[in-house]
Amino acid sequence: MENELRSYKKIGLLLKERLATGIYHIGERLPTERDFAEEFGVSRTVIREALIMLELENLIDIKKGSGVYVTALPIAANDEKDNIFSDIGPFELLQARQLLESSIAEFAAIQATKKDIDKLKSILNQERKNLEQGDEDYIADEDFHSTIAEITQNEVLVRMQKDLWKYRTDSEMWKGLHTHIPNQSYRYLWLQDHENIITAIQRKDPALARKAMWQHLENVKQKLFELSDVEDPDFDGYLFSVNPITVGI
Repeated sequence: MENELRSYKKIGLLLKERLATGIYHIGERLPTERDFAEEFGVSRTVIREALIMLELENLIDIKKGSGVYVTALPIAANDEKDNIFSDIGPFELLQARQLLESSIAEFAAIQATKKDIDKLKSILNQERKNLEQGDEDYIADEDFHSTIAEITQNEVLVRMQKDLWKYRTDSEMWKGLHTHIPNQSYRYLWLQDHENIITAIQRKDPALARKAMWQHLENVKQKLFELSDVEDPDFDGYLFSVNPITVGI
């Protein structure tokens, strides 16, 4: 049962069943994320994703700095929307990207040519310009990550990386998470991360490139969790307690 409850989708269904029983009333504030995390024995990132699912169904309203409030009750406990409950959680997606893209960066450091490095630097400059101009799209960001995959010259890896990015662009949960983030200024942090990745690849240092990519996506995960916090408690960790990149180093 404990392993099953690690799934934010199953916890989302359990919380929805509670709403359907009527134990909470419309307008009532739900227990905190921390309370739910302790009850189910999971991290708060898992609870966060479960709540986002319910918000997308207009059952709750997540108010930053205030809490989570019931806005509607489901007609039936099994009345879920398949497209919502088959979505990919943003923190789960970032974990998958860490595992794949850190390995891609490691391999790219072996394969990269001067032309590849010049292209990455050009993309980084475009990212900087876009942010300075207030552009909120992620086209240059996507180009940066897809270019690193292309440097490997492995079509399977290229397709896998593109699939992971498509999960992000198609995800209603990802969009739902970002509705609670007031501005895009945090994206300037990723410019330094991207520069570190380029430096590692340019040095042809596979281990450093792997670590730089892993840390970049860890930074993204931590910052998004922090910015989207609905109760403003201290940040209390990640989706997984073990960081594979440090094991054996």
